This record gives sequence, C-alpha cells and structure tokens, in this order.
Amino acid sequence: MKNFFGLLGMAILGGAITLGGYKIFFNEQVLVDRTLSQPIKTVTTNYNPLLNNVNSTASYIDLTIAAENTVNAVVHVKNTTVRNQVNPLDIFFGNGNKGRRYEQVGTGSGVIISQDGYIVTNNHVITDASEIEITLNNKQKHKAELIGTDEQNDIALLKIETGSDLPYIPFANSDTIKIGEWVLAVGNPYNLTSTVTAGIVSAKGRDLEGNGNIESFIQTDAAVNPGNSGGALVNTRGELVGINTAISSKTGSFVGYSFAVPSNIAKKIIDDLLEFGTVQEAILGININRGDTSIDGVKIASVSNDEGAKESGLQSGDIIKKVNSVKISKFSELRGQLTAKRPGDFVDITVDRDGALITKKVKLSKKNFYVSKSMSVVLKDLTKKELKKHAISGGAKIIESRNKNLNYYGVKEGYIITEINRKPVLNASDVAKEIDASYGKGNPIYIEVINLEGERERYAFR
Repeated sequence: MKNFFGLLGMAILGGAITLGGYKIFFNEQVLVDRTLSQPIKTVTTNYNPLLNNVNSTASYIDLTIAAENTVNAVVHVKNTTVRNQVNPLDIFFGNGNKGRRYEQVGTGSGVIISQDGYIVTNNHVITDASEIEITLNNKQKHKAELIGTDEQNDIALLKIETGSDLPYIPFANSDTIKIGEWVLAVGNPYNLTSTVTAGIVSAKGRDLEGNGNIESFIQTDAAVNPGNSGGALVNTRGELVGINTAISSKTGSFVGYSFAVPSNIAKKIIDDLLEFGTVQEAILGININRGDTSIDGVKIASVSNDEGAKESGLQSGDIIKKVNSVKISKFSELRGQLTAKRPGDFVDITVDRDGALITKKVKLSKKNFYVSKSMSVVLKDLTKKELKKHAISGGAKIIESRNKNLNYYGVKEGYIITEINRKPVLNASDVAKEIDASYGKGNPIYIEVINLEGERERYAFR
C-alpha cells in the first residue's frame, strides 16, 4: 500500500511538472486572435498585400446607371443621298442621256440634347444628304431637318418633331474630365442599335496628323466602330463629354483607341448655329511659332496690330502656358480652348516671359480670314471702307494665292471676289465654302472679281 501511494505521488508530481513546462514554453503560440484588421477578400486580379492603403471606393465603378440614362437618348441616323450616274459613252456620242439616278445610304449615330428634339451628330454622317431619317431606341422613325453644320469641327445639328418630350443627355464640362477617368461610348456600330462600350480617357487635346486640320480631340480606348460616328461619349454620371468622331485604323475597325469632339466645343458650335446660323470663330490675334516642339506651351511669333492680344500687352516671344485655369502644352490644346469661345469673350492668358509668369486678360476677336483648300487661296473679310469704296454689299479679298489657274490669268493678292457661280457672296467664309463646294469636282465654277484698278472681271474654271 505504501508503495502504491508513493507511485501515485510521483505520477501526480510528474504530471504537474509536465503541465507547467508546457505552459511556460508554448502558452503564447496557442492563443488565437480572431480580430482581423484586414478582412480577407476574393479578387479577380493580381493582388499585392503591401498595397493596403488604396481607397476601397475606387475599386468598383458602377457603369449601369450611366448606360441606363443614356442609351435611350442615342439615335440611329440614316442618310440617303440621291446621285446621278452618267454613261461616258452617252456623253461622247451626244445621246443626251441624263444618266441613271440611284440612292446611296449611309448610317451613323446621333445624340438627343433637348426634350424638343434637337440632335447633334457628325457632319460626315449627313454630308450631301437628300433625306435624313432618325430611328429612336423605341424603333419609332422620324424625318429630320438639318439646322446647320460645321465641317471644320465635324459637327451637325438636326431637329425632329415627335409631339412628346424626348429623353436627352445633358452636357458636361469637358475641361474637367481627367486622363484615366472611366467613360462610355454609346452608339450604333454596324447597325447594331443601343450598343454601349466602356474605356478610359487616354489623352486630351489630341491632334490627328495628316487630315489637314488642327483638332483637339479626347482620346479614349472605349471600342468605337463604323456606325458609332456621331454617338455619345459620356462620363459615369451619364453626362455628355464628347461626340465620337474618328478612329485611327488601317483596317477600318477599332484597333485600340478612338477620338471624340469635346462637349465644350460641340455645345459652343450648336449655340452658334442656333443663334447665328454659322459658327462664330474666335482668335487671339497672334501668329504661332510651331517650329520648336520642345517647348512646353505655345510660343507667340508675332502679335497682330488690331487685335485683342496687342491691346492686352502680349508680346512676341511669350510662351502661352494657360488659358483661364486650363494648362496649355501644345497648339492643339490652345485651339481647343479658343474653339469653345466666342468673339468678344474675355480670357485670362498666362504666359512665360523671360522666366516670369504673367497673366493678361485678352478680348477675343472674330476670325476674318478663311482658306479655300480646294483652290489654295486665303481670303479675308472686307472692311466697311472697302465695301463703300466699291459700292458692294459683300465679298472677300484674296490675301494669298497658290492656285495655278488664278495666277495664270493674273488674279492675285488684293483682288476682291464678289460672286461665285453668278451668286453674290457675303464674306470670306461664304466664298471659301462656295469654292470648295464646286471647284475640282468636275463642274465649272464661275468667279467674278474686282481687280486692283476697280474693274470687274469674270473667269470660269474647272
């Protein structure tokens, strides 16, 4: 019995020693803390646990509301053009056949911008249209009236009458959109109605080289294809930030990026067409030095004597850095800002002058010279004094000519064009449009001019 109690005591003592050693050496490792400061999440992309300070609100972007708010305000535009095809043999043998008439149909997109049926689209979508048909998202069809166009910025304004209020997309301030911001492209590619694609803003103030114009596009990687032209580029709130206009592609299909006319430019053009019937172009009154591409900004080569830039104190050699609060790095960005303004508007121009930043308030002037690309002539509006001197109500002075036909007959700088195709012309813009609509397209063009001696001369060209 004594041995039994001895063994029992030794067993109890050994167990106590073992339990004490376990608590001493292993106690901290067996405590479990169930409070997780960083909850575990399942993600569908690469995840770096070191980047734990990213704002969680930016990890999810809801594009459904923007899509729902805009898809019914984007329409299908059908352009029907009636053309006349003449058989060359009939002309050669003098058969007098007037040719065969046929219809050519093109399609694109448009954006409803008001409840009463105003629609903005691209000019190239409705060019030479004999009839324009609008199909709403609910399949209703309406004939459209062409209110006005701006070929240079590729914008056209249409109007339909429905008898009821229409869904529309409000304009956003395109100056505030940021690179990297999400956008939606809404349109009708390949006649697929109500198509929405998403992407981000890739660049701003983008100029497309080789098309003859200086533009200021918004570049995006949202998929845009033929038929999207004239459709909407909207932000995540469903507001219009641009009109989808062009893609850069060797195949004719989307290859990664597309371009939209900023909403500020489109809105200004629309307002001008409604109020004046034509676009009111504003200029600073400067000539630009575009030779040095290493400059961050736009360098002024010279300042016109009778424009707002001279009056405000801008000088040659100044480098334009800002228009109002918008940073200017290149000429296309400056042009974009001016295109969105009207003659008579005041803008704050910040320039770098010998290392010092100076801000001048400049009153924008009205553009009074235009270029006929087909005839290679630069035209300028006539002054009141010139109109009175020649007793005419309108016309345009040639200030530069590179046209071989005009030069051959001695029509040169200083001559005043008063009629195109036997119709009086009002100003330089009118002359340039009339010439480009006729010259070089197979039909003869008739021009009446006043020479340097004040005599009238008439010419016909093909």
